[in-house]
Amino acid sequence: MNVHARTTLTEADVKEVARGLIPALRANELKTEALRRVPDENLKMLADSGLLGIFRAKKWGGSELSMRAHVDAVATVAEGCQATAWVLGVYHAHDYIIAHMNEQAQEEIYTSAPNQAVSAVIGPRGKAVKQADGSYRLTGFWPFASGNAGAGWLLLGGEVFDESGNKIDEGDFAIPVSDVERLDDWHVAGLQGTGSNSVKCTDLAVPAHRYISLPPLVENQTAAFLDPATPPVHRCQATPALGMFIATSALGAAKHAMEEFRRVVPGKRVMYTSHVSHEWSAVQIALGEAASMIHAAELMFYKAADDVDHYARLNEKMPMEIRARIRMDICMVPRLCRDAIEKLYTIGGAAGLSLKSPIQLNARNLQAVNMHGLLLYEAGAEIYGRVLLGMDPGTPLI
Repeated sequence: MNVHARTTLTEADVKEVARGLIPALRANELKTEALRRVPDENLKMLADSGLLGIFRAKKWGGSELSMRAHVDAVATVAEGCQATAWVLGVYHAHDYIIAHMNEQAQEEIYTSAPNQAVSAVIGPRGKAVKQADGSYRLTGFWPFASGNAGAGWLLLGGEVFDESGNKIDEGDFAIPVSDVERLDDWHVAGLQGTGSNSVKCTDLAVPAHRYISLPPLVENQTAAFLDPATPPVHRCQATPALGMFIATSALGAAKHAMEEFRRVVPGKRVMYTSHVSHEWSAVQIALGEAASMIHAAELMFYKAADDVDHYARLNEKMPMEIRARIRMDICMVPRLCRDAIEKLYTIGGAAGLSLKSPIQLNARNLQAVNMHGLLLYEAGAEIYGRVLLGMDPGTPLI
């Protein structure tokens, strides 16, 4: 076994280490947008700092920390560059899933390169046929594979059928990036720097050990959940955790945009009026409201992180009502952050339209976060409302 040495962190280290990266990330923020992917130097910073390995097992060079540590890391990195933070968040998610795969798959992934990163499209968009020997033949097209340019492996979701055409399962397949075709189709208005290009393959052979069934993961029934030696970080309830991994960057993006607003707006004249911006009550009100909305989002998200960590330490399933609340929280937090920055973006004047403006960039990025399927506000509200009324949530993803 060839596990490369990596930087490990403690809970207390994470935020300070992440803060140390902010200046370099901000210097690369427009480059990241222009490249349409996270630059190699940003990925190296994440790996060398230890932030990449927060959800990775210690035996594979990670730190095995917590959901709170994930929020500390990703939200702070997003104060430098939200696209980089988004990719870091999804890399954490994929380390969590890999921890529930068998040992052979884990070793194959993590010893294939130093500081290995794993991209994914977790949802079952592909189709796999299970063979008589237990292996699979996988075919599909997977859009939105964030961070795949910096990854050596992919987790690709698929429905599984037997050779007679009967659906028998759905799950994720671990695939070397070199085994798929990566498309150059990520031309978007928000989160362009995440490099979320599509991937595809046709009739790809996948060995049995590189498959994980999703229903046992969602229902706390994988071998890792059933093993008392599993560290708490890998006993997080799957759906609340997976939702948090993709929502976290909104917090830092909003803080970054608000900081920029406070830097550039004071002293500006409000055109066609007698006002100076910072003396105008409308600007003061907008900033006060925006700051309070971001603060509320942060409090809400850390509460969700602490709830996830609490039940992970207990090794218990989270109560349905708490899971439903977090399903709503992961939608509410990006909404609050987006709406807060929209206030500042609008009242800050036409200079904010510049493609070089961090306010404009983060406003677009925050809008993109709100459009992710798992973060749709109305869907989260409906699910939470159904549970509060004693009804079935209408989805297993809770």
